[in-house]
Amino acid sequence: MKYYMTVFLIVICFTAFSQKPVLSAGKLDELMPVRGFCIAAPQPEDLEEFIRFIDEELSPRKVNTLILRVDYNYQYKSHPELRDSIALSKKDVNKLVEACSRNKIRVIPQVNLLGHQSWAGRIGNLLKVYPEFDETPLVKMPEKYVWPNPDGLYCKSYCPLHPGVHDVVFEIVDEICEAFETDAFHAGMDEVFYIGEKQCPRCSGKDKAELFAGEIRTIRDHLAIKGRQLWIWGDRLIDGKTTGIGEWEGSYNNTYRAIDMIPKDVIICDWHYERPDQTPVYFAMKGLNVVTCPWRNPDNAVLQAQDMIRFRDHSTREMKGRFMGMVQTVWSGAGQFLDSYYGRKTENDSNTPVNCFKALYDEIDRLSDMK
Repeated sequence: MKYYMTVFLIVICFTAFSQKPVLSAGKLDELMPVRGFCIAAPQPEDLEEFIRFIDEELSPRKVNTLILRVDYNYQYKSHPELRDSIALSKKDVNKLVEACSRNKIRVIPQVNLLGHQSWAGRIGNLLKVYPEFDETPLVKMPEKYVWPNPDGLYCKSYCPLHPGVHDVVFEIVDEICEAFETDAFHAGMDEVFYIGEKQCPRCSGKDKAELFAGEIRTIRDHLAIKGRQLWIWGDRLIDGKTTGIGEWEGSYNNTYRAIDMIPKDVIICDWHYERPDQTPVYFAMKGLNVVTCPWRNPDNAVLQAQDMIRFRDHSTREMKGRFMGMVQTVWSGAGQFLDSYYGRKTENDSNTPVNCFKALYDEIDRLSDMK
């Protein structure tokens, strides 16, 4: 009898020590407070599969933040003229909200404000319907878009000083925040090449950094009325020339000085896709909370996750909490991503958003085991 009892205890002990320890939510939140995923909001036809993805892929990986790039993929009641021709209904959004709620995921909708009001040769819905908001109305959309071009056209911007622009966009912002029952909003604001242009009767001659900071403050203050938090991309707050980071992941038009003019409760999404640049330290030293955002390079994502843990481990008490975590970004439609994720689309390159997402969360899992 003693023999069998001894064997039984050995088996129990071996099983207990061989099983992977489960990190409690509290400890994981201490290790990496924000574990995010950013993607375009799904089209109605992809909604059910996307909810399955939330339940079966995001939730088991302990993703706790979902940024959905909605823009005009919603059946707005305040401005129906701005809706995409095919757009999510309130009922569709309710399903997304319910999926996030049962999986304890914070959902943050995004509508691009200021920049990204056009793409390639197509004007976005806002400037199409309200052309008077255009910062550069004399720059016409080309039949065939190329970069670089004589007009310096990447994406159009709205004029932040137009007296009517915020009446429209804030109604959109309020409606989408209410639809998603959220306490945060992502305003985009990346890759703003047109701001303070000479041809603009309102912005001409004004400091571009002050204009950019002023728009951030205006949006932030509007959100704060209802207790909502502002998230933005961080590239326009980095000096692209001095750092060598360049005009895409940094600013060449002097908006970077706005970093000293914006409220400290704005959350910065710091994206770097070609190199794992360690600019989160810069944002944190300026008193701003920051998350690091990879895209398609798995090796970079792993290094960035390691950096984020190291920043938190080796910072002062004041700095530690500003290093908030990681957000995987996807720059295709949700349907395209799901095709790749579930193997319906073959990828010939190892550098893909799907592989980056898996590598990032595998690394977060590995790092959690070490704690």
